[in-house]
Amino acid sequence: MTASDSNTVTQAQEPGVEVAGAAMKGVIQKGIVTASRLRADNTGYYSPDRLAAKPVLTGDDGSYDLRLRGKADGWALVELQADGSTRMICDVVPRCDQAGADPVAFGQPMPLDNSFSLRGAGDLITETVHLTPLTHLAVTLAERSANGLSPEALSEAYQAVESWFGLSSGALRLAPPDLTRLDDLGSISADALQVAIANAAFLALVNDSSRWNTISEVLDNMTSQIAANGRIDIMGDGVNVALSDLVSAAALQSSELQATVESSVISQKLVVVEYRNVQRFKTIADVYAESDSVVADTGGSTDSSTGTVDGGSDTISETNTGGAVDQTTDNTDATGTDTEVVDGGTSEPTATDTVQEPAVPANAALLSWTAPLTRENGQSLSMGEIAGFEVVYGTSPDKLDQSLAIGDASVDELLVDELTEGTWYFAMRTLDTDGNRSSLSEIVYKQI
Repeated sequence: MTASDSNTVTQAQEPGVEVAGAAMKGVIQKGIVTASRLRADNTGYYSPDRLAAKPVLTGDDGSYDLRLRGKADGWALVELQADGSTRMICDVVPRCDQAGADPVAFGQPMPLDNSFSLRGAGDLITETVHLTPLTHLAVTLAERSANGLSPEALSEAYQAVESWFGLSSGALRLAPPDLTRLDDLGSISADALQVAIANAAFLALVNDSSRWNTISEVLDNMTSQIAANGRIDIMGDGVNVALSDLVSAAALQSSELQATVESSVISQKLVVVEYRNVQRFKTIADVYAESDSVVADTGGSTDSSTGTVDGGSDTISETNTGGAVDQTTDNTDATGTDTEVVDGGTSEPTATDTVQEPAVPANAALLSWTAPLTRENGQSLSMGEIAGFEVVYGTSPDKLDQSLAIGDASVDELLVDELTEGTWYFAMRTLDTDGNRSSLSEIVYKQI
């Protein structure tokens, strides 16, 4: 065996793990990607270890693939940095504005400033690590944890950001689609579309506001809010980016994108995403009207996951506002409170001020409810005691074998979409902060 052969054998046997994903805001090409393992010190504080992989460039489709030295265990922080060669595909309809330069048409490449960066993190064994503006916010939120970038802090931060934007649980782990090539992608879920459109909204804000010259400025403003307070503003104050700004922009983009696709299936899913964003905006406006508050860093499951009661053109029989949700615990005093749905009534903006509500898709059911005011034992129940709701549904009233969890007590309606032809039955229960669950509500149904 020659010396070169010996070296070859040694290199092939060196332990390592593949880290892969995509950088999307839209597609980011020739971005510089690096990765570091996350390790705890003797106090249990997690931070990035030295770089354990050579930097790689993202491909034309935004994908990256690198090999991290060491065992295939633990978590890693993955970072992308732009340079003079990095390009991003404009994913905002009809164009992307640039300060001091000509607008770039939808689907065309545009330069990124050298300050642009994205971060994401994940389990090296089970997860693909995607890099988007939303994962970037989640990493910033996790850094505020007493244990730094621990697996627990990162998991909770990902869930919190999903909750803020009304995304389904685990949505930030989905492969982000290229919004400029939807007809070429074949099957794609409404959840993945919703994530991609939420990320596109960051760039849409540059178009819609004279305050922001680049997407880097929008991201920097939001990460500064999170780093300082563990939250982002709900409604704009004329200075900071607000959650309502992004959700409103996402609703508009969902509508505009429908004109760019030929597939009726994808178009229908874009209607679903538009509807979700409209409903999320309404919830945000209602919460703000009740109390001038902010989105905190607690977040639980996402509010996009619970059922609803009003079935669109064929209305489902209404869930009783006390019944379906108003039952509280199953033998324990377990349920949430019956808080009134906030109606606005102030001079603050409401959902109809900004976005037009689309029709409920034919293969979807819109459920609505009123949270309970009392527990099953008659004791009063405050809004702060409600952890959320659970919707169960299926094609038989005796087999409600699918479920959606809502980790936001302020949510009072949900669109359940992508239902197959037939009759679907729905019921729900209230969950309280002590882990108690109410009995199920009356069953309602809709014919699809």
